[in-house]
Amino acid sequence: MDPLQSDRQLKVKDLVLSVHSRAVRNCPWTVALWSRYLLAMERHGVDHQMISATFENALSAGFIQATDYVEIWQVYLDYLRRRVDFKQDSSKELEELRSMFTRALEYLQQEVEERFNESGDPSCVIMQSWARVEARLCNNMQKARELWDSIMTRGNAKYANMWLEYYNLERAHGDTQHCRKALHRAVQCTSDYPEHVCEVLLTMERTEGTLEDWDVAIQKTETRLARVNEQRMKAAEKEAALVQQEEERAEQRKKVRAEKKALKKKKKTHGAEKRKVDEEDEEEEEQPSKRRRVENSLASGVASTMQEDTELSGKCVTIDVASPSKQKEKAASLKLDMPKVAHDSSKDRVTVFVSNLPYSMDEPEVKLRPLFEACGEVVQIRPVFSNRGDFRGYCYVEFKEEKSAQQALELDRKNVEGRPMFVSPCVDKSKNPDFKVFRYSTTLEKHKLFISGLPFSCTKEELEDICKAHGTVKDLRLVTNRAGKPKGLAYVEYESESQASQAVMKMDGMTIKENVIKVAISNPPQRKVPEKLEVRTAPGAPMLPRQMYGARGKGRTQLSLLPRALQRHSAAPQAENGPAVGPAVTTSMATEAPKMSNADFAKLLLRK
Repeated sequence: MDPLQSDRQLKVKDLVLSVHSRAVRNCPWTVALWSRYLLAMERHGVDHQMISATFENALSAGFIQATDYVEIWQVYLDYLRRRVDFKQDSSKELEELRSMFTRALEYLQQEVEERFNESGDPSCVIMQSWARVEARLCNNMQKARELWDSIMTRGNAKYANMWLEYYNLERAHGDTQHCRKALHRAVQCTSDYPEHVCEVLLTMERTEGTLEDWDVAIQKTETRLARVNEQRMKAAEKEAALVQQEEERAEQRKKVRAEKKALKKKKKTHGAEKRKVDEEDEEEEEQPSKRRRVENSLASGVASTMQEDTELSGKCVTIDVASPSKQKEKAASLKLDMPKVAHDSSKDRVTVFVSNLPYSMDEPEVKLRPLFEACGEVVQIRPVFSNRGDFRGYCYVEFKEEKSAQQALELDRKNVEGRPMFVSPCVDKSKNPDFKVFRYSTTLEKHKLFISGLPFSCTKEELEDICKAHGTVKDLRLVTNRAGKPKGLAYVEYESESQASQAVMKMDGMTIKENVIKVAISNPPQRKVPEKLEVRTAPGAPMLPRQMYGARGKGRTQLSLLPRALQRHSAAPQAENGPAVGPAVTTSMATEAPKMSNADFAKLLLRK
């Protein structure tokens, strides 16, 4: 049975109090036992002097954290509040309650902060309780406002929820003038969710204010939000710079480790080769006859095999005794012999580009065809292979009709062998360099939340159930990596900005499966677009300097292995009238040599 439930159900006073007395005597450092002891004493009508003495014993019990003292003070102050008859203007019990509130604040400031180096009550919960008692039960708004001023001066003025708590108290027991004053101060001071307090101010002025009040509110909110957005942009740029620096350091560390590993491997290989040479020399000196016998038997075996093959086929056959690695390369070369079909850009309308497929996928055409045939008739699936014959993880799917290609785009992010498959339109980027397939906004979206710190086991349905409690959820997206595994991040889109800001206040710091999540308005840092060099393409325009890109691309340190004498220079531009300006190009230079495959090179070597 729950101990708290047993406290309420057991009616034997002596038994209940005896059990609680023994509990606090054996475990005096546990604040929950003292709290239940005080409640049990009040429930069974124990004398006030005895309850006060028990509370003093609890203060001297020696709790292990500062928040324990806040909890025990709250329990005792609630008990004193229940003793007061607020129908009377003044009473002995009310004076005692007010004096105990004062003593509680002094005790927490002097005793607890000195011992734990922290207040234990950063949100001023006890002071808030006192302000509510004065406003709601004693009709003393002047004292309540003094208490809230003290709360704000203790570092709580930057939090929107503190200002809204005070605003709600003024709405219920104060007047419109003080409500307006509180919201104006909130707009200037709030740093966590200024959008929300600005919206509350505009809502109040729209309902109750004059035109002059509305103009003042608009001016203050726009000025404040502009300054906040500027600060956020600077913070985002600074964070992006820090991330870039960290990536550069990580890359540098990776490079250093690779160099050390290569050096270590080189030393190890050199030592192994030296030992191998010494062993071979010793073996040749000790057993020359045995080595000759093995060589002769091997040569005779190869010769006999060649003779048999020659008799059967009537042709000269060359036997290559290859290692397993060479056999694997030979098997992969079968894919190289397959005819390579060039991409036809005129069929882009009926073609989709499929990427992020598993590299280990065997026969991708066979496995993907049933998936895409559900969208329409498939003309061809062209997987792309590397020079070694390995699948590169992407392919082109050509349909018979354009509507089938449009329907195939809905298969984007579909899980294929444990990875999300990316399906995008087939666009020639050389003709459309500005084309980008990007689905999500990177600007400030006040109606969308960014959630981090989620447990990896959290599903979309579980998170949606939590978010629905604070508004209408239009869309929810869990962020995954290229392998489809969750990253603990999510974007939640609400119907309105007010719902999103309310959800931030309620969900930030929430615990989901022992993970404390962080919730904020979606405002990703802007991506820096690299500046493009302008290249002159008009006739007669100078070429780019060679040193800017190097001989083989953008890497300046890469060297060209082609001799200068064989480097082809670009043809001189044709004059407007008459022959070309530069020297004529010979036929042998103009005619390009046909490209040779690995098999062609192998035949050249075998002819020698």
